[in-house]
Amino acid sequence: MSSRDRSGAVDATRTYEVRTYGCQMNVHDSERLSGLLEGAGYVRAPEGSDGDADVVVFNTCAVRENADNKLYGNLGRLAPRKTQRPGMQIAVGGCLAQKDRDTIVKRAPWVDVVFGTHNIGKLPVLLERARVQEEAQVEIAESLEAFPSTLPTRRESAYAAWVSISVGCNNTCTFCIVPALRGKEKDRRPGDILAEIEALVAEGVSEITLLGQNVNAYGSDIGDREAFSKLLRACGGIEGLERVRFTSPHPRDFTDDVIAAMAETPNVMPQLHMPLQSGSDAVLRAMRRSYRQERFLGIIEKVRAAIPHAAISTDIIVGFPGETEEDFEQTLHTVREARFANAFTFQYSKRPGTPAATMDGQIPKEVVQARYERLVALQEEISWDENKKQVGRTLDVMVAEGEGRKDGATRRLSGRAPDNRLVHFTQPDEDVRPGDVVTVAITYAAPHHLLAEGPVSAVRRTRAGDAWQKRNEAPAPAPAGVMLGLPSVGIPAPLPAASTPACGAV
Repeated sequence: MSSRDRSGAVDATRTYEVRTYGCQMNVHDSERLSGLLEGAGYVRAPEGSDGDADVVVFNTCAVRENADNKLYGNLGRLAPRKTQRPGMQIAVGGCLAQKDRDTIVKRAPWVDVVFGTHNIGKLPVLLERARVQEEAQVEIAESLEAFPSTLPTRRESAYAAWVSISVGCNNTCTFCIVPALRGKEKDRRPGDILAEIEALVAEGVSEITLLGQNVNAYGSDIGDREAFSKLLRACGGIEGLERVRFTSPHPRDFTDDVIAAMAETPNVMPQLHMPLQSGSDAVLRAMRRSYRQERFLGIIEKVRAAIPHAAISTDIIVGFPGETEEDFEQTLHTVREARFANAFTFQYSKRPGTPAATMDGQIPKEVVQARYERLVALQEEISWDENKKQVGRTLDVMVAEGEGRKDGATRRLSGRAPDNRLVHFTQPDEDVRPGDVVTVAITYAAPHHLLAEGPVSAVRRTRAGDAWQKRNEAPAPAPAGVMLGLPSVGIPAPLPAASTPACGAV
């Protein structure tokens, strides 16, 4: 067990582990949490440490009905380990912490820190305060204290990065608790976003994903309805940025200027993930989704007209309260018409605190299961058919790290096509690194991946590959030993210096 020296700096052997649940926003937040802890002198625990770290952080999600049971089960498994290891600390953050702020320490009194979605930058200070005062610290901010991208980060990838352009959501979908936990939409200034992207590209990043709870509503907070399309076009002017993606847009805000920007900006990839949720107008109305089936299919038709090879994916909820067999058939009809490359399908589960959780007409589990299986079978068939259309095409594939579980046994590598389809390809004779780009011909299609079984026709070594190689060859940097310190009375300690340009008004 590590300790502190007389100056109060974290001992170099003190380790941390961050466990992430939920959406891309949580993944992005966890990179920031890791950056904050490393900036404060902690060292990341080895893979597979499974709770053996000195600090274990749970970044939680409140979307699923049993999210709290999962959290308390994991906390319960750590309780005896914490008893045996004086000095070990446990922190709980994220959406569930924001929602259940008064409950977590009562149900799990061995937790040291509880923090919310709006004040992740306080984690190091709260850990130090809990250590010194020897009591749990619960601090939940009601509004955003610092935009996540102003905080230090430990990015998981050397060649691809998330860039958050907004936080929060102004929609009121009856199945979703996110607006209550992350608040109303707040947008970053375009200049701050572009400055962060340019800084990432300078570090070797070649692919960025613009991230927002409702990403294409960007601009509503800053008073510019075309701000998102302008941002996409501005990304096209950043030298060295090869691939731009975004997630997740809302059909309500998917305007023609966005489609034009996607089609006319070469580094915006021919890919669209746009949640459908249901194909039934009646269910969409009950969900408080502000579009109908015709509008959704009309957007897809326009996207395909402008970008013929676009791969379109979606989210669908099966068994929403009141969904009839006729409603479900409308979802199947929409899926047949849309021809999604893939779909993330979910059985409806109650989200505590949402209007849908108390609606009449809750669907029996066995009915939901049967409908879910029918939907999955249909989408599998469509995904396979759509992938078969890729056979014979020559694609530029960005080599990925850890995407192919069987790569070692098959002597293949894996990567992503421009439309984000997963491609497994024959390992070339020359060295290829994650972030590099290979040109391959597709020879076989499965429902969830493509194969390029012939030789690689070209290898392009990239700055992104150089960045990956540099990261993996460099010795681990010595911990900074940053003092966490206790804040002065009533004044929180300053945050560590930001590793990316600070944003202005959001």
